[in-house]
Amino acid sequence: MLRVHFTSVDLARLRMAARPDALWETVLSFHRLREKQAELVFGEWRSQTRARLNSETRLLAPLVPQRGYFPDFLTPPEGVISVEEAMEAVRATPPERLRAEISKLPAGRPLPAWMRPMADGDGSDRALARLVDTLRDYHRAAIAPHWSHLHGRVEADRAARGRALLDGGVDGLLSSLPATMRWRSPVLEVDYPVDRDLHLDGRGLLLLPSFFCRRTPVTYHNPALTPVLVYPLEHASGPALVSPARSLVKLVGSTRSAVLEGIGAGCTTSELARRVGVSLASASQHATVLRDAGLLVTLRQGSAVLHTLTPLGAALLRGGASGDRPGGPRGDRPAPPAADRPADRPVVTSGTGPSPRR
Repeated sequence: MLRVHFTSVDLARLRMAARPDALWETVLSFHRLREKQAELVFGEWRSQTRARLNSETRLLAPLVPQRGYFPDFLTPPEGVISVEEAMEAVRATPPERLRAEISKLPAGRPLPAWMRPMADGDGSDRALARLVDTLRDYHRAAIAPHWSHLHGRVEADRAARGRALLDGGVDGLLSSLPATMRWRSPVLEVDYPVDRDLHLDGRGLLLLPSFFCRRTPVTYHNPALTPVLVYPLEHASGPALVSPARSLVKLVGSTRSAVLEGIGAGCTTSELARRVGVSLASASQHATVLRDAGLLVTLRQGSAVLHTLTPLGAALLRGGASGDRPGGPRGDRPAPPAADRPADRPVVTSGTGPSPRR
């Protein structure tokens, strides 16, 4: 069990994350990708992600074991700002930190040659650049296509905690957390694989719900750093992530879904009818309905008309991913607190299933 000890100052400084953390979700999803549990929940996501991957799994596996500790520099606090800010923070990790954190990985599994400069803390720039490229490629395959859904789930959890706060104050908020956490003032008891105490000592606590965290919460390895508690969002009994195309069919019907896809970068009504396999009159009728809903625009070109998707139509077709970069556009989010900036970046841990950092 983990016991998180609050003071009155800590209760006043309790915070809820407003959005997912791009690299927390990236690293935790890498655990979900390799495990066999929760097939109903994550099975479809695994199949889709594996089809998009190249060598990322092989390259990341030495740094992110299936269980237990992984280096803390992989999850900098910039992940709540944007994925690019987070990648730059990883790239800027000092050599001495690389050496110290990589040394905590389980012994007996040698690092590949390209990672050894990071472990040695010498000449690590090229290795870090390769790691960042690999993380970015994996994020694009596993996280980016579903970011809008992840963001919505975190916002929903935040709304539930906010209502609990309004109804019952901080006690109500902490009592509303999932069953793996139990508030017994002034201590939050957390299911955890080892016995440990975390004294906040007036620093407060950031509660960070995570889509890919599973079964038990995760906290920092180093108790001296700004406290964060990552906890799993609750999933329904069905698939956690469904293909946007399938969801679109349910929303607007198969024909209008096909019309949106058929428009692509733009087409005339005749071209649209051929692409979708419907009559000219039917294509015109469906285009009119979608235009009235603000999903496409129609411009006349001589005797023909040209249909193109609006940003809303494109976002709907892609399940909201278009224009919704993980963490938001670069620079549009407030910077982390001073204690969380690169000079004092939190050390974070995790693993598959119930494997918070030790």
